[in-house]
Amino acid sequence: MKVSKAAGAVVAVVTLTLSASACSVIGGGDEKETISIGVKFDQPGLGLRAEGGKYSGFDVDVATYIAKQLGYGPDQIEFKQVYSSDRELMLQYNEVDFVAASYSINDKRKAKVDFAGPYFKAHQDLLIRADEKDIAKASDLNRKRLCSVTGSTSAQNVKDKLAPKASLLELGGYSECVVALQDDVLDAMTTDNSILAGYAAQEQNRGKFKLAGLQLSDEYYGIGIRKGNTELQTKINAALRKMVEDGSWARFVQNNFGAAHYRSEPAPEITEGK
Repeated sequence: MKVSKAAGAVVAVVTLTLSASACSVIGGGDEKETISIGVKFDQPGLGLRAEGGKYSGFDVDVATYIAKQLGYGPDQIEFKQVYSSDRELMLQYNEVDFVAASYSINDKRKAKVDFAGPYFKAHQDLLIRADEKDIAKASDLNRKRLCSVTGSTSAQNVKDKLAPKASLLELGGYSECVVALQDDVLDAMTTDNSILAGYAAQEQNRGKFKLAGLQLSDEYYGIGIRKGNTELQTKINAALRKMVEDGSWARFVQNNFGAAHYRSEPAPEITEGK
């Protein structure tokens, strides 16, 4: 069947319109039908992948909210596992569109990637066994066995400033530190109190551990994005502001940390991208 030039033009316009409606702009001129987000898979309360592929946690809720504001539904999100040591690389090599993974903003990281936010304020603390009585302050860690994860700011903070004589073991994931702590291989585990509260609140861990209740540092969580993607940075910042204003931020905090009786700081002021 012969199609006139006019009819062909109409078909082309309709096709382009349908294609555009199936995509969302995520910044930098990119249009994609799905969005790839880096999260942790082993942080209860923040980013956890359960058997069967279900994701949960505060960072997961925040990432899902941002994706919705960018035009992506839950079925268009691909969550990818990131570790503390490879978040910058995942962004630099375009493995993910953004990272929401207890990603503390600091100058060293900002030299490699950009951030939106911050969207959460945490403090470095210690997780110790429930019957531990010898660790009440940071200096008590000197000559103690301490665990953190490779690439975290917490480990370096202890070695450089807080307890330089501590015996520090850096493992690939926080879950490995928890097991070592439970088995008395270690005396304490250090990272952000939000992460530690998530582990302490897990059903299998209740009554076994406690937080020391120290505020060893201020950690501002940001959304990591590729360097120079100001368009996406602006959109994510707008989504984060809306998340606080409509009450979703407070609901996510309660849903994910309430069982641990964790008292979070108020939502911080957004400072990145200004």
